[in-house]
Amino acid sequence: MQSFSAYFAKSFLLLSTIFGSFSIAVTEEGFCSAPLIIESSSNAQPLYSKVTNPTLSPSHLQDLPGFTRSVYKSDHALITPESHVFSPLPDWSNTLAAYLVSPAMGAHFVMYIAKMQESSKSGLPPKQVERFVFVVEGSVTLTNVSGICQTLMVDSFAYLPPNSEHLFESYETATLIVFERRYSYLEDHIPEIIVGSTNQQPLLETPGEVFELRKLLPTSLAYDFNIHVMDFQPGEFLNVKEVHYNQHGLLLLEGQGIYRLGDSWYPVQAGDAIWMAPFVPQWYAALGKIPTRYLLYKDVNRNPL
Repeated sequence: MQSFSAYFAKSFLLLSTIFGSFSIAVTEEGFCSAPLIIESSSNAQPLYSKVTNPTLSPSHLQDLPGFTRSVYKSDHALITPESHVFSPLPDWSNTLAAYLVSPAMGAHFVMYIAKMQESSKSGLPPKQVERFVFVVEGSVTLTNVSGICQTLMVDSFAYLPPNSEHLFESYETATLIVFERRYSYLEDHIPEIIVGSTNQQPLLETPGEVFELRKLLPTSLAYDFNIHVMDFQPGEFLNVKEVHYNQHGLLLLEGQGIYRLGDSWYPVQAGDAIWMAPFVPQWYAALGKIPTRYLLYKDVNRNPL
């Protein structure tokens, strides 16, 4: 007599064949589901292709030795693709990483690109460190301590609380954006594993602003940071010239524009990363012919003291 799990998996495979709405995988260990609806076109350019295949420098400067748009200052940094340095990621197998933000520059979190090759596996962050993963290329399978596994496609994400056993596996090449920070505990508030996709998150009101905003994590006190996805149409810009105590880590996923950081104005494009220290003046305007989308880390819900 076949087991319930085998019968359950076969039933879902039959439903996916009929309705074509679910991505289903069955492994030797059990049943893996990916309840993320992904619409794609064989003729369309891959989503976030400029992040994984960036323009390394303007054509008229490509033959200029030593040129880079990257800048590092005490209160901000712009890290552009031509200056990325990839090396093996500790405790991960068959994975290369480029750190874009780290405590070495004054941040209290890390942000890095992880390029997983075929048959690669993730390691665990240090104790008391939480992790957020966003997929920009390919797909990965996430397995938690209970043995439940889910497939994360492009534009989907996962939040893992500190000390939670988990594993990301890639059977083909995949590119992840990873944020990690030492969790700031708050009595009687415990974060939970969160898995979702950008298009599942509701658009939020932004009084006085024109951009579209989605928050990928709950706003409850259990979470000491959030990840925002912000969308601008060409010509749109931030109304508020922000100066605040929060830190930011930003990755442009699509589009191009001008970012003000302190007293400097930087042309930026998809693939560029930015770190913003507390109280650095910051402002953005979207330029070019296509909309801008960027991913933004922001620490929240904790007293600055």
